[in-house]
Amino acid sequence: MGCQYFDPCTGGANSFTVAMPRLTFGRGVLSETGSRAAALRLKRVALFTDSHLLNGPLVAMVRESLKKSAIEVVVFSDIRIEPDDDTIMRAAHFLSDAKTDGVVSVGGGSVIDTAKGALLIQAHGGHIREYFAPPVGNSRAAPGPVAPHIACPTTSGTGSECTSISVIRIGELNSKFVAASPHLLPDAAIVDPQCCDSLPANIVASTGFDLLCHALECYTARAYTKWDEVSDVNARQYLQGANPFSDLGAREALDIAGKYLQRGVADSSDQEARDKLMWGATLAGIAFGNSGTHLPHAMSYGITHLMKDITSKDYTMASPFVPHGISVIVCAPSIFRYTAEGAPQRHMEAASFLSADTTGATLDDAGEVLAMRLIELMRSTHIPNGLSGVGFGVDDITALTQSSVRQKRAIANAPRESNSVDMENMYRDAVSYW
Repeated sequence: MGCQYFDPCTGGANSFTVAMPRLTFGRGVLSETGSRAAALRLKRVALFTDSHLLNGPLVAMVRESLKKSAIEVVVFSDIRIEPDDDTIMRAAHFLSDAKTDGVVSVGGGSVIDTAKGALLIQAHGGHIREYFAPPVGNSRAAPGPVAPHIACPTTSGTGSECTSISVIRIGELNSKFVAASPHLLPDAAIVDPQCCDSLPANIVASTGFDLLCHALECYTARAYTKWDEVSDVNARQYLQGANPFSDLGAREALDIAGKYLQRGVADSSDQEARDKLMWGATLAGIAFGNSGTHLPHAMSYGITHLMKDITSKDYTMASPFVPHGISVIVCAPSIFRYTAEGAPQRHMEAASFLSADTTGATLDDAGEVLAMRLIELMRSTHIPNGLSGVGFGVDDITALTQSSVRQKRAIANAPRESNSVDMENMYRDAVSYW
């Protein structure tokens, strides 16, 4: 498909693969969970959730739906926000002991990612670390399918219900890494916007910036044609770079973020805005699930690795804790100023989708136009002012870089190459924006 950004490259891929679960979207669709499970011929499922949702109405609705379909339910709720490898292994042992034939996950990305990792270990054994790339693991590939998984997200940001990756913190290293396999893609995604009706403002802001960055990173990612062709098509990862299919979801998700993020944060009664953000999160999940993210996510892992003595409003996690979406967005303006040189047209288009003022701007201005629109959105939704807003300063830049350079796949997916010096400069420029 030779159309400018995707023009063929010598030795590069000349095809891409698209995958997504069976998707149901709409208010009240959590009540369909039992019917979906029955269609997958499930008889006894593990319901994965977290302690904050366990006794709430969303889990109750799912349990009642499963009960009506005569499906037995056992519950696993010992899931921490940003799960670690110990969480995954305990969840896998639970599945084995409970003798379940599938999983229904009800929660944010932490719950859904825990379910993916546990299903992987239940089906194929070993330790979850083996499935990470070196130097963390040995790139063990999942040899086959896992048990069926129905994912029901309760926040408007993660997109995990539509991806084939699981983000897991390695406890020994105190840092997050990504396990990826086509077999981790949920069989069904049930996305119910009513889940976001009562979310506090800062949680909507954090998850909203996660969806924004998912869309922005996959739209500006290195083109799939610039990745090496894969000889074994069945081993092809869905994290394959920007492609025409991912572009479709990314563009719409960016448009939604530009129009509705501020509204959804400002007013919990603005049902239109929050419903749109939930749809945008799903679109962005489908988009980046078939392309991958790049530097903002890679560099966010350094922040959550080295964070200290900090908590975030509206979250109940003990210190230190920086929500994922905030850890991603605080460096994003600085990063896109840098990456714009590698794909200026894409960056300018993305800024336009986000409703940026592009009057009189040229392609040389693309990075600045996009960065200023991100900063405008950050300020209006009370996001921390860059790295300084989450407890970091110039003295932390070297350590942040040394942590993040391990995220090799994501770094390589950026439209412009970068080394440790470049990343140090991006972190330095992200210390403060206003």
